[in-house]
Amino acid sequence: MKKKVELLAPAGAFDCIQAAINAGADAIYFGVEQLNMRTRSSEGFTIEDIKEVAVLCHANNIKAYLTLNTVMYDHDLQLLRIILNKVKQHSIDAVIAADFAVMQLCKELNIPLHVSTQANVSNSEAVQFFAGMSDVVVLARELTLQQMKAITRDIERKNIRGVSGELLKIEVFVHGALCMAVSGKCYLSLHAQNASANRGACVQTCRRAYKVTDAETGEELLIDNEYILSPKDLCTIGVIDQLIDAGVDVLKIEGRSKGAEYVQTVTQCYREAIDAVDAGTYTQEKIAAWEQRLATVYNRGFWEGYYLGHPTGEWTKKPGSAATEKKIYVGKGRKYYPKIKVGEFNIESGSLKAGDTILITGRRHGAVKEQLHTLTVNGEAAVVANRGDKLTLPVATVVLPTDKLYKIVEEVHA
Repeated sequence: MKKKVELLAPAGAFDCIQAAINAGADAIYFGVEQLNMRTRSSEGFTIEDIKEVAVLCHANNIKAYLTLNTVMYDHDLQLLRIILNKVKQHSIDAVIAADFAVMQLCKELNIPLHVSTQANVSNSEAVQFFAGMSDVVVLARELTLQQMKAITRDIERKNIRGVSGELLKIEVFVHGALCMAVSGKCYLSLHAQNASANRGACVQTCRRAYKVTDAETGEELLIDNEYILSPKDLCTIGVIDQLIDAGVDVLKIEGRSKGAEYVQTVTQCYREAIDAVDAGTYTQEKIAAWEQRLATVYNRGFWEGYYLGHPTGEWTKKPGSAATEKKIYVGKGRKYYPKIKVGEFNIESGSLKAGDTILITGRRHGAVKEQLHTLTVNGEAAVVANRGDKLTLPVATVVLPTDKLYKIVEEVHA
């Protein structure tokens, strides 16, 4: 029987959860309050949201994992216990963690545990150790495919089972931002601005340009015009068959600080790739098409990480995103007419015309991207919609005041 590989998508907000559902994810992972590694960079969820996340995911037959992977201090433990009690109460499927306090409390409450990449698990002995307290281990990001394969083979050969009694599962990252530090354990932001990345407060000091100064002569150099502390993004769409062949069980997309359009596009591409491998229809032509689609959303350039045995990293050439498309905020939702399935939007900035590509994001839509063929503005056919106008268009799901409307434009990089 062929093993089913799980596709795990990131969610920093409710629209991202819906985007992951739309795109065919098997599970999502999210964080709450300040005890996850995306506290500063994502909208995040509150303790009160845990119930709604569980209901939404389980109603759509996908799993929900709560990430509690920061360094924990004594003053965090009360909040940790409150969160874990909510996790237990609302049947969140697992907690992702690296701190032993979290692991111990999960054991006491009988909450399934997944060991985070922050634990830097890099060998079979460590895998066997963590099997005594978890069902899934997320490997360090610096391993090669051959090292992964050796670990998964050891699990089978030694019959290493997690606390559920099933064979221990191995999870790896397949796409998204990489950090200069080993498995994300970075102290640069802490040293530079007293904002600890290991407490979810990274200010991305590494993403800036740096000069090297000769201490004796004072001569300054830019190193090969590269951002030498800022790696390109991981992209394994072209080697996904090799990752599956290596025996991994869960393929994880990074990106809880990204928007719904990122989650939907990336998850959809990897869903199609996994299904193509399973169906025997995984081809170079498809890989090229997926890479082109992945390039439309936020990225810093792509490489396969260390999985293919690269001795050193590949670095970004400039700051910010290298995405081939850019979204420009235009307006927000106003009301919905359910009988005719039409949504109304207030245009708050810029303009829209026939032929423009729009993006609607929201907790009911996820991310909907389509081309405008005709415009109905202020109740009448029009050529253009400007600031202050009310735009109506067919929308399959309810439009809420929190929905956002964007115009998608081509991004030209020098």
